Amino acid sequence: MSLQRRQIEAVVTMALAEDAPYGDVTSQTLIPATTTATAELVAREPGVLAGAEVFEVAMTTLDPNVKVTLLATDGDHFDAGQVLARVEGPARAVLQAERVALNLVQRMSGIATQTARYVQAVAGTKARVVDTRKTTPGLRALERHAVRCGGGHNHRYSLSDAVMAKDNHLAVVGDIAAAVRRARAELPHTMHIEVEIDRLDQLDTVLAAGPDTIMLDNFSVDDLVEGVRRIDGRAIVEASGGITLDAIGPIAQTGVDVISVGALTHSVRALDLGLDVVVDDHS
Repeated sequence: MSLQRRQIEAVVTMALAEDAPYGDVTSQTLIPATTTATAELVAREPGVLAGAEVFEVAMTTLDPNVKVTLLATDGDHFDAGQVLARVEGPARAVLQAERVALNLVQRMSGIATQTARYVQAVAGTKARVVDTRKTTPGLRALERHAVRCGGGHNHRYSLSDAVMAKDNHLAVVGDIAAAVRRARAELPHTMHIEVEIDRLDQLDTVLAAGPDTIMLDNFSVDDLVEGVRRIDGRAIVEASGGITLDAIGPIAQTGVDVISVGALTHSVRALDLGLDVVVDDHS
């Protein structure tokens, strides 16, 4: 699940082409080609860093003469005003890459910071905070890396990684026990099988099918307690559905193993980071 350099380069290349399909006319018009600049990535608010390597790749792709010195690493907590990286090189390349680099590191750091809050809220319990597939199309690898930087974990990466029968699947297949048994017979023994339920009266049927994980979706705290009691270690218990920062602590106390939180990625606020030019050579 580690973030690969090729994944970073693919996203950065696409983003730079989108932002300047025919070049940066402002920098090319106003700034001589020989001008160099030094800039600092500065935190405007406290948070958790994610995307240091992404920032570096975005800043250096346009011109190999741009150099980035990272002063913090992914997973580091930082304060407002802290300098996280220093960039030096041709001013045109620095300014053209600025927005793409900031967009990516700001979003990733926002995800890491939000994740760290959720992880802290379940401290002292066995619950593992995980993300979902509610990620920005094309940015899943980056966003899920950011979740890990914040101390969280990843759910299945894609539809190809595990069987996960949700409400719409159940509406189509009807007999979930038979469907799970069929999956067991057809799939490799290494393939994980998870079934989602939204009512306690579904639990006995699903338990009898023998899934690896049972997701209790939008359950009350009391029903989660009862669900954990009845499952009694026969499957991993996952809680899901509209999990908020205020609600996650009591949910974790019910004894569930996993809490999946779409809010880690689907509606997170980008962290306020800025790129400040500190030295400008007009030669």
